[in-house]
Amino acid sequence: MAGNSFGQIFKVLTFGESHSPYVGVVIDGLKPNLEINLDEIQKELDRRKPGQSEITTQRKESDKIQIISGIFEGKTTGTPICILIKNEDTKPSDYENIKNIFRPGHGGYTFLKKYGIYDYRGGGRISGRETVSRVVAGAIAKQLLNARGIKVLAYTKKIGNIEAAEFNESEIEKNVVRTPDSEAAKKMIELINQTKNEGDSIGGIVEVKVAGLGAGYGEPVFDKLEADLAKALMSIGSVRGFEIGVGFKCAEMKGSECNDEFRINPKTNEIETITNNSGGIQGGISNGAEIIFRIAVKPTSSISKTQKSVTIDGKEVEFNIKGRHDPCICPRIVPVAEAMTALVLIDHILMQEQIKSSVNTDEMKFKELELIDLQMLLLMKKRLDLIREVSDSIQEESNYSYVSINQLKDSWIQNSKELGLDDDLSENIFKLLSKIR
Repeated sequence: MAGNSFGQIFKVLTFGESHSPYVGVVIDGLKPNLEINLDEIQKELDRRKPGQSEITTQRKESDKIQIISGIFEGKTTGTPICILIKNEDTKPSDYENIKNIFRPGHGGYTFLKKYGIYDYRGGGRISGRETVSRVVAGAIAKQLLNARGIKVLAYTKKIGNIEAAEFNESEIEKNVVRTPDSEAAKKMIELINQTKNEGDSIGGIVEVKVAGLGAGYGEPVFDKLEADLAKALMSIGSVRGFEIGVGFKCAEMKGSECNDEFRINPKTNEIETITNNSGGIQGGISNGAEIIFRIAVKPTSSISKTQKSVTIDGKEVEFNIKGRHDPCICPRIVPVAEAMTALVLIDHILMQEQIKSSVNTDEMKFKELELIDLQMLLLMKKRLDLIREVSDSIQEESNYSYVSINQLKDSWIQNSKELGLDDDLSENIFKLLSKIR
């Protein structure tokens, strides 16, 4: 199966299924001796894990990380990092009654058509359980971003028709729906519980903000920063839409309204945009403004309401889904959205640092050339001084002087040949030096 890896420099490979013994991740491309805070990784997993509240699935997983390789005494070793998370609370029996039925909204039918086999237990590889591995990798990426002064923040902006009207960052982790508006949070929770009691589910919108990323990150044409962000966020199973900046509203705007005009910040004397309709990215490259985008999260597919479907052998049926499922996945999507955003950003940052490193290498080479030229000039001066000393002690036209100059020339030519230098060039340089008195 292709499509299990992500990133060009910060490379991530995830593995495992919903009801397999373990899920995990392999991370490659990190330099040695980078400090990794394992508690921070666990903290991010705790934000994503099931069973957090009455509005999430009641599957109980501790989601404790097991470091297999790549981290020693809190630092990267430079070798691939492998981290495992055990699946502790699997109940495959919940799916026995529907193992031959294609669940609406799930990938069972498409997987079977593609591979000829499908793990019906909780969705297998395409279960939301797979996002555990993403959050682990994203937690490491976030640490590298934090060290560079870059912050990634996601939150629930809307659930159903209830939208956060206020933005108070300190409120996000204080309520179970992870919204920055405490009053909206109450209404969201009420709506989710009502929907849950009806045997249904509901979707919403998660917004992501990135602060501290300077201008110049992203690759034009096919690897635009917003294009990679869109792919990363759309790869999350429940995400069905992506928009950046003003998003689809730009279709209703005029150019004079949509364009982000430039100015010089009077405090920093740096170039900045007056508005941020582009969401912090222009031409596929960050412009230094806050990056802001939103994702549309669909209602959870697994609901307890009676639904119509078809069995593997082509019979139409009505059925009910048992098991433990989120009536709204938005609160648990928040840390996953942050993780995928962090993975994109750190990959582009590492690519840009390689470019800067290449430029710095060229600068170092020019400095080395300057040093060599200075050394050559010093040697030329020393040679001139010696010639003057010899000229003072003997006659220039004497046989001794003539023989000495020829000996120097022969030695010069022989040495230049051994060094692989051009004969004519070497001889011309010697003639030029010989004329200097």
